[in-house]
Amino acid sequence: MVWAYRTAGIPDNLFERSEEVPITKEEIRALVISKLRLRENSWVIDVGCGSGSITVELCIQLPNGQVFGIDSDEAAIDLTKRNLLKFGMKANLFLGQAQEILPTLPQVDAVIIGGSSGDLTRLADLALSRLKTGGRIVFDTILIETLCLINGLIKKNSLYEIDITQVIVTKSKVISAGTMMVARNPVTIVSAAKP
Repeated sequence: MVWAYRTAGIPDNLFERSEEVPITKEEIRALVISKLRLRENSWVIDVGCGSGSITVELCIQLPNGQVFGIDSDEAAIDLTKRNLLKFGMKANLFLGQAQEILPTLPQVDAVIIGGSSGDLTRLADLALSRLKTGGRIVFDTILIETLCLINGLIKKNSLYEIDITQVIVTKSKVISAGTMMVARNPVTIVSAAKP
């Protein structure tokens, strides 16, 4: 068994990786998942599933739930499939534009938006249309411009229980002189509930 635990934050090195497909780092995954406030039977959509690291972790957290992963990149979907297989998990994967796929999906308890392909306003509106009342939406971003756009979307849609957290993770790296700490890009995680 690759991962024998229920806790989030699977070490990055346990996932199949690809240079052209991004991975959400383990500490960010753990925080993103915590902001979803899931139950074991929750249904979740992962928009921009990339390497599938969040999709895999959601499947582990939701033994009686459903996970829907969407990505417009065929290499990302293939990598997500490989990671699901490696961890012995199953999810519903969709290759294509989230704006076209979201309307076909059922109502869910939570949505993660990790990638928008440039049309975040329409994407957020469609994601919110799939979200049950009281359900959680979580965005993660490294761009200030995206954060400003998300803030406007929150106000426009009267979302509540808003939480904005910026995380800067530093990881140890052994060098010849000892151990140094190397900083990663700051990531902003925004979560809110649908009224």
